[in-house]
Amino acid sequence: MSPSPHQISSTSFSALATSGGGAQAVAELCAAQESKHRLLVPLIAAEAGTHRHAALVARAYEALSEMEADAPEEVGRLLRHPALGAWALSTCRGRAEPGRLAAVALAAAVRTRTACRLDVPVGDSLMLPSVGLLSLPGDLPEVAEVSVEPVAGGAELQVGGRTYLVDLSGDRPGWQVLHRVAVAPGVTMTIDDLDPYRWPGDDADGRLTGEQRLRWASCLREAWEILRSRHRTVADEVAAAVSVLTPVVARSTDQYSASARVTFGTIALSDPIDGIGMALTLAHELQHAKLDALSAVAELTLPDDGRRFYAPWRPDPRPLFSLLHGAYAHAGVAGFWRRHTEDAEHGPQAQVEFARWREAAYQATGTLLDSDGLTEAGTHFVSALRDTLGRWRAEPVTPAAAAQARLKSEHHRKAWVRANTQV
Repeated sequence: MSPSPHQISSTSFSALATSGGGAQAVAELCAAQESKHRLLVPLIAAEAGTHRHAALVARAYEALSEMEADAPEEVGRLLRHPALGAWALSTCRGRAEPGRLAAVALAAAVRTRTACRLDVPVGDSLMLPSVGLLSLPGDLPEVAEVSVEPVAGGAELQVGGRTYLVDLSGDRPGWQVLHRVAVAPGVTMTIDDLDPYRWPGDDADGRLTGEQRLRWASCLREAWEILRSRHRTVADEVAAAVSVLTPVVARSTDQYSASARVTFGTIALSDPIDGIGMALTLAHELQHAKLDALSAVAELTLPDDGRRFYAPWRPDPRPLFSLLHGAYAHAGVAGFWRRHTEDAEHGPQAQVEFARWREAAYQATGTLLDSDGLTEAGTHFVSALRDTLGRWRAEPVTPAAAAQARLKSEHHRKAWVRANTQV
């Protein structure tokens, strides 16, 4: 389970700085993230020597390594699963149980169709990362022997003398699967609404109902058609980087979404409203994911010096790195609407949104460059982003759209000043 070095080429760095990047640049970011996971998992095994579960962790790591040797692509997909990475990082920081590595090995056994038997820490449930959740009776010991036997469509798990069917296509008694949505040939996304490490925030929502899943799948496929037909580069980047969607509680009647550095590959969102809204969500959160992954291999800002800045999309003052995040994400938002300014249905809204967010992101890049808080790489990155936005500012929109965008921006600035000015 050997990692590759964390790095990104200068060509991909420059491409990402324009607000895009393309599939190759994003593939390099994904490879760096996988490399991080491949560093963390052996570290967990190595540092578990004095833990009460040291022996089962060592055996689980051995089994996982053997399965990777036989099925490297499938185990690689498991190791890239965002919740697994979040757990691994938390464990290395001393905040989570290393014994969960045994459940990771069981998940690998199910995915690779490998028979195995392992001692596993259990409670009233057993989460198999990227696969699903097994509900267990409360009379089991703290550590139970679990055996996996491949069967058609999944596996049979023996736990405490009971047999459970792990069906990869649907729920069964005592079993809840992580549902997958086939978006397009070769593109599948997992809806992770079960793993306790699926989202670091306190707003994670619960299990989707069957009706909600159908709605999510419908909006996702509609969004994908929009991306493939109008935003081909974004579609290629999403296909490379985004593998998981996880539900979070809505904060308003609008579509809410977020991403997090510790769960690269996951987009968290409230119930989608329609296809174009979900397409915008994917384009927006993709930008955050790209910048998170890039900043893991390239320092873009100097250490936080306590200063806070106006961000035209937030009600509160933001640190410099957060301002950079917002500028990059809203350049993506502007770029999305730029492709829809001539639409019969969405054209008027697109013109306003394009005009507003290209200007907001452009202003933010000016603040960033004037801050003296960027590294040399960060200055190059922001300058290239500003050049892209500068070209977009020269593109015409209707006078009405320009006026409406300006009014929205002025209203935001005045509200921000009222909220953040001490009397």
